[in-house]
Amino acid sequence: MADAEYGATACQAVVLAGGFGQRLLPLTRDRPKAMVEVCGTPILRRQINWFAESGVEHVTIAAGHLAAVIIDYLESHKLPLRVEVVVEERPLGRGGGLKRSAKALPYPDEPWLAAYGDICTCFPLADMYAHHVRHGASATVALAHPTRPRAGVECDERGRVTTLESARPPSPRVNAGIYLFDPDVIGLLPDEGDHVPSTLARLIRSRQLVGYPVDVPWWAVNTSRDLADLERELDGRPSAHRV
Repeated sequence: MADAEYGATACQAVVLAGGFGQRLLPLTRDRPKAMVEVCGTPILRRQINWFAESGVEHVTIAAGHLAAVIIDYLESHKLPLRVEVVVEERPLGRGGGLKRSAKALPYPDEPWLAAYGDICTCFPLADMYAHHVRHGASATVALAHPTRPRAGVECDERGRVTTLESARPPSPRVNAGIYLFDPDVIGLLPDEGDHVPSTLARLIRSRQLVGYPVDVPWWAVNTSRDLADLERELDGRPSAHRV
């Protein structure tokens, strides 16, 4: 990969938006997890806005469960970038969903971002891209401070990830669900199943997964309590500092 210019970032991204969100019921009875609203705006729309503000030009959405809700929303709203929806006819798992949607990206020879569809955060993606290029690894994962104790990520002295789910006492950093991948990672993803025990484990063994620490507010919206805490936090923030 060539050296990144100042301010450059990946111009394409995949969002995993096929989650059922069972722990968010009844909010997810009629919509996929990524379409749950945070202060009136779907999580997915917040991610699209963040990507657009960061210079991303194209987002491919991996949809499955209640995909029509996502499609209807996107078709009825003006969007700040190009969006394509890839619908799974049957569940492929996170890894399979990433692979199928990444293959539909418009620039097959360029890096691509990936995000879990339940993440709310906002940080400079150009800085993450520069970090990725500087370390010369195949993949970079954002590492956030968790809102609650959970299995943490460990890195070596060079910033290469050594484990994504440490059995040690809670780490100050966790997998933020935001990745930057080189094009060749697509071929390492499974056709079905999860990417963590397969692709990411392989990248860790080969020292090709780098951690990128972020020191900004970060939420994974998995439960009604997570949503309530996030909305309470955002209600108390000035509009310029909201995710």
